[in-house]
Amino acid sequence: MALAKTRSVALVGVDGFVVDVEAAITSGVPGLHLVGLPDAALNEARDRVRAAIFNSGEPWPSRHVTISLCPASLPKKGSGFDLSIAVALLAAAETLDPATCAGMVIMGELGLDGRIRATPGVLPAVLAAAHAGYRTVVVPRANAAEAELVPNIEVIAPSSLRGLLCHLRDQPPPLEPDEADSPGPPPTPDGLTARSRDLRGDLDLADVRGQADARRALEISAAGGHHLFFYGPAGCGKTMLAERLPTLLPPLDREAALEVTAIHSVAGTLPPGQPLVSRPPFYAPHHTATRAAMVGSGQGRMLQPGAASLAHQGILFLDDPKELD
Repeated sequence: MALAKTRSVALVGVDGFVVDVEAAITSGVPGLHLVGLPDAALNEARDRVRAAIFNSGEPWPSRHVTISLCPASLPKKGSGFDLSIAVALLAAAETLDPATCAGMVIMGELGLDGRIRATPGVLPAVLAAAHAGYRTVVVPRANAAEAELVPNIEVIAPSSLRGLLCHLRDQPPPLEPDEADSPGPPPTPDGLTARSRDLRGDLDLADVRGQADARRALEISAAGGHHLFFYGPAGCGKTMLAERLPTLLPPLDREAALEVTAIHSVAGTLPPGQPLVSRPPFYAPHHTATRAAMVGSGQGRMLQPGAASLAHQGILFLDDPKELD
């Protein structure tokens, strides 16, 4: 029996847990069997990994392959285990030296052509790997800047499975087309609107004339971190003033910025090209936002942040709160 092991990270909310990805090749009916409480997306890794290995020019073992994700009692979700599974399988098939990947934590989704696609939650995953004592991580190239926020960590960011195998074999990198893996605009949870100074640079409290009492209230709220309630008829400027409150807040310190970035990384709402959230977030849920969108959703260990979490260290603005369900 051939056996090899790599490591990846499973996320429970914004907390990461290092997972051992073990591959065993034994006699039996050819196929790939995945155990360890995988969800539907992770179960589909069998087809993605097989196609990616074939299209990377590597042989597929024509024997029975078992992939075990330990600890088995911890539910695993998502496609971020694809790359770790592929490397463990190739190491078990003896096409790759198992020692080359023994001390690494590997994460990333595989496309059918072998390209490594971006995955959410890379920052908290790398933080968990660092806290567990690992010093080398493999992440998708699109997530490299996010992973490099963690100090004292060596980040390997290949663009394809073939490129990673060349790195592990100490071979020259392959010639590949320079295709940017840009995820596009970040998804927004149902019923939520992200309005921050980074996205709305034209907003500034200095532009407001009059409203002296309301401006004074904003300044006191920003200085002391107090809640604030605006009451008045429609069109008197409540929303205009509230949207300019972030201009009074200082940038987040390093620790707070990492906290906020970890939450937005898990939610998949990090703006493209901005790996670190350095400004206090501003979230304004629509009054039709569901309860799950407001406080988060999920069950058991599979949690998704809501507006209250996404506004952590920042501002949660409830416009017409009486209309909220």
